[in-house]
Amino acid sequence: MHPSDTNPRSRYPRIGSHRDVGAFRAHLAELAPDIPVDDEILRADRSPLAAPIEVAGVRVGNRWAIHPMEGWDATPDGQPSALTERRWRHFGESGAKLIWGGEAVAVDATARANPHQLHVAEHTVGGLARLREALAGAHRERFGDDSDLLVGLQLTHSGRFSRPHRKDRPEPRVAFRHPLLDARVGVVDDTCVVSDAEVEEIIARFVAGAVAAAGAGFRFVDIKHCHGYLLHEFLGAHTRPGRYGGSFENRTRILREIVAGVRRDAPGLAIGVRLSAFDGIPYRVDPDDVDGPGVPDARPDGPYRWGFGVDASDPTRPDLAEARRFLGLLGELGIELVNVSGGSPYYNPHVQRPALYPPSDGYRPPEDPLLGAARHLLAVRDLKRGAPDLVVVGSALSYLQDYLPHVAQAAVRAGFMDLVGIGRMVLSYWDLPADCLEKGALATKRICRTFSDCTTGPRNGLESGCYPLDPFYRELPQAVALRAIKRRG
Repeated sequence: MHPSDTNPRSRYPRIGSHRDVGAFRAHLAELAPDIPVDDEILRADRSPLAAPIEVAGVRVGNRWAIHPMEGWDATPDGQPSALTERRWRHFGESGAKLIWGGEAVAVDATARANPHQLHVAEHTVGGLARLREALAGAHRERFGDDSDLLVGLQLTHSGRFSRPHRKDRPEPRVAFRHPLLDARVGVVDDTCVVSDAEVEEIIARFVAGAVAAAGAGFRFVDIKHCHGYLLHEFLGAHTRPGRYGGSFENRTRILREIVAGVRRDAPGLAIGVRLSAFDGIPYRVDPDDVDGPGVPDARPDGPYRWGFGVDASDPTRPDLAEARRFLGLLGELGIELVNVSGGSPYYNPHVQRPALYPPSDGYRPPEDPLLGAARHLLAVRDLKRGAPDLVVVGSALSYLQDYLPHVAQAAVRAGFMDLVGIGRMVLSYWDLPADCLEKGALATKRICRTFSDCTTGPRNGLESGCYPLDPFYRELPQAVALRAIKRRG
């Protein structure tokens, strides 16, 4: 039992405490009755998750996808380590047929969110190619063939959340001054705001990164527009003057210019976009109740003008109007692949990745985390309905835990999404997709319970991994350090 399981401040039922799928369905119905739930996990011969789908000219073998995550175990010069390769081999062994980027790869060393993140450079391309081949090789070893496997690379610029040299030293590059977020990363004047000339240089780096990805054998690149990183922040640059701010056309100019460059310099390379389709006001620990639920920052007077997918009159609520317009733009640009997410791990993690237990620098959930997962599901359903020709991947399903397959099957059958994406679940239970399709059952002791150690560790300079449930990480010296950090917290 995790220590937090007995904490009286945990006001919401644990997913694992439901005695069966009927009890889970009743809990979910109280929050979001429109979300379907199947009665059982279906094997491949009956499962909608086993159906192939055409994506970027490839007949992708099933409806499981692996989300990109931020790695903390590359070498200081941006090369993959043995731990990085182990994780990528697990992606290949997972049974998922769409690998969305493996993990976030910065377009240059200064764009990293931590000093041990992969980045694109002349000296790292060979390492990225070896990672892709290790993944594909593991897939072939486990399943015999990789002809129906589609592997892409996510390209990112960490922007406001850049920490390329030291984990405790922010080096932010921001799209605009933010009245709430500036203080969190030490922005005190306009010197951190990227100029239009710097934007043009960043666009060129994304294009060069795409060329490198094609050379390393990746079939598509993700031009990352999510979670508060730089390109996502530009989508909310309503207050920025000039070519890259203000109007919707200006706020999406970066994407259009990157796409034009990729099509020019890497013809044949497909493009996807991971999008935070909705966001919200930043949250924080309540200073009057530090063990209580997180609270929104005090909002500035007037409309909230510093976000994308936010209700300006009530920034605790999403507004999908511009996300729908953005998906329409993707269609106009000939981009068929979109991965729908929301929120940010830095300032409203309960929106981005619902969890019952917060990381060391977080806050307790201000709502039942199941409501957060439902918000993602309903948003992706609404966006897919408005863009039926796009191939849409859904997010935030890991919190569903034992009942992830039951909801995933029903959601794909009902047209909520085309593929089911999983992220942190893969750190503890990488072959969950294979178990679902081959066995119709889960290994319950490996299911991610959202303890958030995979965030607490990296936020404190430790390598990426699931320390509670992966025996390999549990036996590392870093696990002892992590337990000490949590005790101090």
